[in-house]
Amino acid sequence: MHHPHAASRDDAAQAASDILVRLHARAPRVHCITNAVAQSFTANVLLAAGCVPSMTLSVEETGAFVSGAQALLVNLGTFDEERRRATAIGLEAATTNKVPWVLDPVFVDRSETRARYARELIDRRPAVVRLNRAEFATLAGTAPSRDSTMAFARSNGIVVAVSGEADLIADGHRIAGISNGHPMMSKVTAMGCAGSAVLAACLAVETDALRAAIAGLAIIGVAGELAAERSSGPGSFAVAIIDALHGLNAATLNARARIS
Repeated sequence: MHHPHAASRDDAAQAASDILVRLHARAPRVHCITNAVAQSFTANVLLAAGCVPSMTLSVEETGAFVSGAQALLVNLGTFDEERRRATAIGLEAATTNKVPWVLDPVFVDRSETRARYARELIDRRPAVVRLNRAEFATLAGTAPSRDSTMAFARSNGIVVAVSGEADLIADGHRIAGISNGHPMMSKVTAMGCAGSAVLAACLAVETDALRAAIAGLAIIGVAGELAAERSSGPGSFAVAIIDALHGLNAATLNARARIS
């Protein structure tokens, strides 16, 4: 993690491990306004990580669920009116109750309407925007790099977490890279969406959004590596990563996290 008082890799890995311990101890409630494809898998991933998920989109209930949660995920993978209404209600409740939230602007690279909406949500200052390289390029107007990720984070006053073969996480002043994960993760639908939910859970127990984002991506990345060691294809991998998250402990995360 690079900044004027640079922390070592060991410090960053230890911080991620500490956050994992807090997740298990506190079992935070995470409300997810997410897409229809991702709901079940995301809920199971959060449960395996020791969290309490909720998924309601009801106009009558969303405000209460978010108000009682410790973190909120807004995922744009199913861009329908029901989720837009739930998002408006959820963000109002999150703002009122100081609930940290993550924006996952899924597929903004495929729809300008969706990209415009994502930009409006970024103006609402999510704690973290978690996105892939194509989504970053659409919203930032340039390919992701250390400099462009730092600049986008700084100009919007947010933490940006760009996933890829190597992840980049920046808050405009500090930047870190993570090289955990496995190619099989791209073969399971909703894997990225579930990873964003784990990141949101880390925000529930860590006020430094950059450290929370690093922990979230390290946790899901290490779990992916462990799952790949015990699976034979995408189907068994989808089950194995849930098992890996359930069994992941601080010592294993500390030893395997590749943070620079």
